[in-house]
Amino acid sequence: MADFCANKVQALVATSLIEVGVDVPNATVMLIENAEHFGLAQLHQLRGRIGRGAHESHCILISDAHNEEAQERLKILEQSNDGFKIAEADLKLRGPGELLGQQQSGAMKLRFGDLAEDLRLIQQAKELVARNLSGHLERQA
Repeated sequence: MADFCANKVQALVATSLIEVGVDVPNATVMLIENAEHFGLAQLHQLRGRIGRGAHESHCILISDAHNEEAQERLKILEQSNDGFKIAEADLKLRGPGELLGQQQSGAMKLRFGDLAEDLRLIQQAKELVARNLSGHLERQA
């Protein structure tokens, strides 16, 4: 890794661990095999490791997945560099999973509402609960 950072080695073969803390401004090309196996956020983080310098960069996603869902997910990355838009699209495609459980995707078991569409309402509810809880704690003190 040190030789790659020092520009002594021109290519680096790595696992997805490379996504954390790597800042090599001269890195301009990344090729990700089996891209369909990664989450959109992880792919966005990986491609963020390149293109930090003055040179044009390219992230190449290779996938042999033929199902429509995998193709749609990868298309999102092709069309946007905005992490918020990518996360929102991923949320709509895969679902939010469980807030208090271990499931990281799938539909939530809410009786009413939609986590993606009703975010403002959820934030208002959170603020109201915090205010009421804080008032309740002050009265007890």
